[in-house]
Amino acid sequence: MRQVTALIGKEFLALKRTGKLWIFIILFFLFGIMNPAVAKLTPWMMEMMAESFSETGLVVESVEVSALTSWMQFYKNIPIALIVFLLLFSSILTEEYQKGTLIQMVTKGAKRWKMIGAKYMTMAVFWTFGYLVMFAVTYGYNEYFWDNSTVSHVVLSAMGCYITGMWLISLIIFWSAVFSTSSFVLLAAGGVFFLCYLAGMIPELHSYLPLYLMETSDLLIKGGKFSEYVPSLLLTAGWSVVNLAGSVFCFNRKRL
Repeated sequence: MRQVTALIGKEFLALKRTGKLWIFIILFFLFGIMNPAVAKLTPWMMEMMAESFSETGLVVESVEVSALTSWMQFYKNIPIALIVFLLLFSSILTEEYQKGTLIQMVTKGAKRWKMIGAKYMTMAVFWTFGYLVMFAVTYGYNEYFWDNSTVSHVVLSAMGCYITGMWLISLIIFWSAVFSTSSFVLLAAGGVFFLCYLAGMIPELHSYLPLYLMETSDLLIKGGKFSEYVPSLLLTAGWSVVNLAGSVFCFNRKRL
């Protein structure tokens, strides 16, 4: 356990030195502010549009915003947050191939599976922290401007996108154990996302895929049932475990 703790500490120190730590915190804080800000500015933007379109004969009706408007914006920003996270952490393992630091750690007695575990836990901690920051900032502003009690299952619905992010982390770790460059890791992880998106167009498969968990915003509207997402949740969890097991298998056989 001491070895894993030391490896995690090394990861945090490296992220701090490269500036990725502060970039990550600032971006996810801004993501949290954007959701209520966009909702708050929507009536003003619609009013501006109404003045512009009035000359053409088009009528733009006024829009009433609420906490639901802000939460829906929250879910619209999640894909962007995932892309930012992927870009920041896609090189967490591959850059060490190029620097040769992995060879030094192995020769000093570090177990390869512990190195994979430390990378995964570091990314998991960052994703959890960033997601909580984004969620807490949005929740606080929504409570101040409107009332979060007007929407249903606020916390439960947010779990879907969080679990999707954890699945993405397992994908990054797996492809990082397979490929030695971050560009290939990005292409492979993005390719899996795209294939899941295409497979989701098949009605019989749609509710079983990991990306279906990003539709949990339906729970905010009374009538949505969490049981609908259980098959996707189980498959996503199982897929994540397979990714981690596969990453250990590939990394143990990889030439450093």
